[in-house]
Amino acid sequence: MPAPAAAIRTQSFIERMSDETASRLQALPMALVFTIFFLLPLGLIIMVSFWDYNEYEMIPALSGRGYTDTFEGCIAELPELCTIFKTYAMTLKLCFLVWLITLIIGFTVAYFLAFHIRSKTWQIALSLLCTIPFWTSNVIRMIAWIPLLGRNGLINKGLMSAGAIDAPLEWLLFSQFSVVLALVHLFTFFMVIPIFNSMIRIDKSLIEAAYDAGATGWQTLTNVIIPLSKPGIVIGSIFVITIVMGDFITVGVMGGQQIASAGKIIETRLNALQFPAAAANAVILLGITLMIIFVLSKLVDIRKEL
Repeated sequence: MPAPAAAIRTQSFIERMSDETASRLQALPMALVFTIFFLLPLGLIIMVSFWDYNEYEMIPALSGRGYTDTFEGCIAELPELCTIFKTYAMTLKLCFLVWLITLIIGFTVAYFLAFHIRSKTWQIALSLLCTIPFWTSNVIRMIAWIPLLGRNGLINKGLMSAGAIDAPLEWLLFSQFSVVLALVHLFTFFMVIPIFNSMIRIDKSLIEAAYDAGATGWQTLTNVIIPLSKPGIVIGSIFVITIVMGDFITVGVMGGQQIASAGKIIETRLNALQFPAAAANAVILLGITLMIIFVLSKLVDIRKEL
């Protein structure tokens, strides 16, 4: 091989190596933060979940008691669901309802912003308007529903004054309805922005071509807009599902401490100082959530969207 060609090849190799080294060095701070504040605590939780425990202390000895106590008596109650299975079923039910409602609202709002607002300035301004609720604490926004939904709240008084009902509606507050309503209010924003981000990238000429080909509005929506918005839908779904699955404050307050959830189980175990059992339930909840995310990630390549 001629000397100049070998020198060029060597120089090119060195440049590639230096580019890779520079990229790794740039990623190193984030990798350290991710390791220290996520992977390390997660590893500790998994480790503690296999420790033994008694009424007043953790025992650093390998044991699966945290898991066996969680599912104790479940086999004996088959085919009926035991309490823990009913609790996780309720968590999944609440999560599904919140996901479905936030998806419908988020998609509608994003569609309006992307295709009915022509000005980029107004699109940005109205999308920022969606962030206004986040200027207030989640707890305050959640508690604000109580004077509206309560037995003597504004909604019941208004309906009774209008003659629509004879007695206050008991299911408006401290029920599954109030929990879902509060969760939708708190987390719809996490669905709007990813979907809107995907929609504004859609080439408008594709929509015009669909109309020119004789497609109806519904056909254009289902065959063009929704498929191209799929990355935003998946990302927004992951945001909402991961937050709702672990929520226990909203479920406790808006459910009047009468609705069980996976997050409430962990809170109860922690309050009882049963840290290995709490860690075991956290690992179970994490496993279920990761399975849902895995299924969603198969629908679209999220890395390309990010």
